[in-house]
Amino acid sequence: MHMACYFRRSIASKLSRALGRSEDAFISALCAIPVSKKQQSPDFRLSVNTLLRNGILPTNGDLQAQTEALASQLKQDSVVEEIFAGRGVIHFRVSRNLLVQKVLEQLCQERHKFGVKSELFDGLKKGTTVVEFSSPNIAKKFHAGHLRSTIIGNFIANLKESLGNNVIRVNYLGDWGMQFGLLGAGFQLFGCQEKLKKNPLQHLFDVYVQVNKEAENNEVIGQAAREFFRRLEQQEHQALLLWKQFREITVEEYQQVYKRLGVHFDIYSGESFHQQQAQEVVQQLQRRGLLKTTEKGTGVVDLSSAGDMSSYSTVLRSDGTSLYITRDLAAAIDRKERYNFDEMIYVTDKSQGIHFQQLFQILLAMGHSWAERCQHVPFGLVQGMKTRLGEVVFLEDVLDEARARMLRNMSQSKTTKEMVYPEDTAEKVGISALIVQVNKFDPTLKNMTYQPNILFFKLTYLLYETKNKQRDFKGPLGSDYKFDWDRILQAQGDTGVFLQYTHARLCSLIHRYGDGEEGAFDPSLLLDQRSISILQHLLRYDEVLYQSVQDLQPKHLVNFLMTLSHLAASAHRELPVKGSPQAVAQARLRLFGGVCTVLANGMKILGITPVEKM
Repeated sequence: MHMACYFRRSIASKLSRALGRSEDAFISALCAIPVSKKQQSPDFRLSVNTLLRNGILPTNGDLQAQTEALASQLKQDSVVEEIFAGRGVIHFRVSRNLLVQKVLEQLCQERHKFGVKSELFDGLKKGTTVVEFSSPNIAKKFHAGHLRSTIIGNFIANLKESLGNNVIRVNYLGDWGMQFGLLGAGFQLFGCQEKLKKNPLQHLFDVYVQVNKEAENNEVIGQAAREFFRRLEQQEHQALLLWKQFREITVEEYQQVYKRLGVHFDIYSGESFHQQQAQEVVQQLQRRGLLKTTEKGTGVVDLSSAGDMSSYSTVLRSDGTSLYITRDLAAAIDRKERYNFDEMIYVTDKSQGIHFQQLFQILLAMGHSWAERCQHVPFGLVQGMKTRLGEVVFLEDVLDEARARMLRNMSQSKTTKEMVYPEDTAEKVGISALIVQVNKFDPTLKNMTYQPNILFFKLTYLLYETKNKQRDFKGPLGSDYKFDWDRILQAQGDTGVFLQYTHARLCSLIHRYGDGEEGAFDPSLLLDQRSISILQHLLRYDEVLYQSVQDLQPKHLVNFLMTLSHLAASAHRELPVKGSPQAVAQARLRLFGGVCTVLANGMKILGITPVEKM
């Protein structure tokens, strides 16, 4: 049981006795209170409105009167030492000695499992989750949108896995379709095997750009592209050989980039795997009476509620070749048969929202009720991600740029530790900066509300200073934003570098003096406000993970880790280990060791590899 649950259970037992309901009715209604910088705060709160909505209290009374009456029925004890009514909420303050003891004992016992064993997760169905993410197009540049899909999808997969799900990570490559007709025709006109061996992705990209340009004014090239794709669909030997060469060299290069990012996939799939199954899908649609033929000869599925073709999805070209959505239908059906998943999550940019809406709608019309457990997680676009040499062509350019800039910053910093492999550290810190920055949202749109049926989200938030200097983390997570190299590599402020810097400082302290876990410790030595604030904040960790898995938004975890890092930085300054009495030093080391563990755990879920020196 997570230590927050220990305290929640103690409070719930009081409510159970007072109101005659089971303890479980109150567990999810009790929330750990965010730490306040200005004043000491209680630890948990109960919203009386929640009890009203759940039918636990009558709805015909005065809210404040009910709040005060219920608070007066709850008695203090050795666990909960203070209970008082606020405006529509009841606040609970737990024993400070118990808070210190329970949190640090559990951190010592559970370490990387800390927070994930909470009873908050008991109601979540743990099963097989398929996450499709990254999904670049073969022989085309790996742009910032794919970087973003990679980072967000990796977070979702890590989160689900940490909570006990069997996660299958799928990279569904764009390796089929009319663009390969263009590329195949283009390579026959402008390609060079020698250049392909020397710099494969760049050469394929150059060929693709050139053939697109030529096709704009030359219908012969357009016809050649259609003919090449038709040959591919008919499994013509020479066309397939060329396509296989393009696919193999592209996947090999992408795997090197994924290795740098610390991302892995269980399956490298692609549209090409489902070309035959796509034709079977068309036949199934036909048998069910769902396939209509337009005047132009294309095959469509009517999606209108009135059956008047006011809304439809095209699933077949007039020449009989499949489309992207046809192959997606086949892929979804195949995955269900192959993995029997409990849920499937697609991570792509927001421009594909209509595509997935139609995909799920067609699957349901075909009788696949499991499509209700499929969801699209969209995100906005990144603007301004350029290197000093100009516009980024491949993700590798972005990673090289992040490493080079971070290495330069480290070499100029007076606090940088001497290390054996500075390039490796610069790479990890640079990537953590990208992970936190690449998904920031626009604070100018902060007053817009979330749309409950659309999972807008980004990997983190932009630090926004209002006139009263309060941070504002509201906003539509699908908004586009400007990328800023200088901001993301700052060691101060809410950046990935700051998370790494805090973790490295704590590691340095622990390596020098130990983690304080040997032998007993005296909880009364950690009753100062800095220590208590950290422990109060750690009470929220299971709630933060619960929020994250509910809406698949990483902002909850990022926000939590940033606050933890700020609290740890203040405590590190004001609670010295060196020069303190041994018992005090041991207690503080245990506290800092616990913070270091949670910080590392959370960073790993985000896809960040923690460094121990920088």
